[in-house]
Amino acid sequence: MKKESPIAAAKTDGSLRRPRWQLILAGMPLLLFLLVPLVALVFRISPSRFLTGVMEPQVVQAIRLSILTTVITVVLTLLFGTPVAYMLVRKRFPGRTLLDALVDMPIVLPPAVAGVALLMAFGRRSFLSPLFGGLEIPFTQAAVVLAQLFVASPYYIKSASAGFASVNRELEHAAEVDGASRMQVFRTIILPLAMPAIVGGIVMTWARALGEFGATIIFAGNFPGRTQTMPLAIYIGFEIDLDVALVLALILLVVSFFVLAGVKGLLAQRLTIF
Repeated sequence: MKKESPIAAAKTDGSLRRPRWQLILAGMPLLLFLLVPLVALVFRISPSRFLTGVMEPQVVQAIRLSILTTVITVVLTLLFGTPVAYMLVRKRFPGRTLLDALVDMPIVLPPAVAGVALLMAFGRRSFLSPLFGGLEIPFTQAAVVLAQLFVASPYYIKSASAGFASVNRELEHAAEVDGASRMQVFRTIILPLAMPAIVGGIVMTWARALGEFGATIIFAGNFPGRTQTMPLAIYIGFEIDLDVALVLALILLVVSFFVLAGVKGLLAQRLTIF
């Protein structure tokens, strides 16, 4: 008679299910700690006050500027980040590890340090200033875009790199045998198969750029209508008008929720495909 394994026996008597509830109880304090502030933010402002606050000029300006700058950031990231992502996973060259570390650096670097570094590099007295011909970048909308690009583009590069790395090379070789050029292989095979990761990277980059604060306030300043994005308006709102801060915070919370839901859906789709 075949002896039943301990794991099978545990499944039969349900002993594997008991630790699950123990883990939930052990993790409940942290889960509540993460949930309660979000719930408090949602219920802190009434729907009528929210609708009134959305129409405030400061809120409208911050939303408009955030949308404009983050869209530009995403476009620049897509144009210049895709070659970097492809190169990191498909090419072997000296210094590749250092390049990969360079891409990761803005992710772990404190945003305030990133802002100071951008100011030293592109400020009026920087060593690059003669190349700009008197053009001032700090405390302009261009500075907002550069700050967002610096801190957010690595998220796209890492996600797109993972997508490119997951493509089956045998499909590429088969297409090349059939006479397809490298560009055709990239356009018809590599790009479609990596698209869920690419789109996920775009969404994460946009969300990170939308929530950028530290580098922006140091490099671009906090000028309403010119460089004041939504996070910066929240910062000022605590000193001037709390309702403005609550409205913008709630908008960012909702956006973050849908971004996470969208990225998780794309990742689930990717797992289904592969």
